[in-house]
Amino acid sequence: MYCNVAIEKLINVMLRKGSNIEDIYANVFGGGNIIESSSNLYRIGERNIEVAISKLDEYGISIINSSTGGIKGRKIMMESHSFKILHKFIEKQIT
Repeated sequence: MYCNVAIEKLINVMLRKGSNIEDIYANVFGGGNIIESSSNLYRIGERNIEVAISKLDEYGISIINSSTGGIKGRKIMMESHSFKILHKFIEKQIT
């Protein structure tokens, strides 16, 4: 899985740059099951949510905001000066 490696690398970079683990918190978004399938093999979104929450818990990082799961994609933007999160769902487009 990708998210477990990405989360760990991000946390390690933040710590090397001088952050204190006690001051780090998380916003968790995504994990929608956007691949249509009758098989449970493609539960990629659900598995990524589980791994992300587990990895953050392993480091003692609190999740302060989340929007996960479902069947729609998401577009996430963050205003870097205010840390405000902008979130909207994306409908599937049929071509």
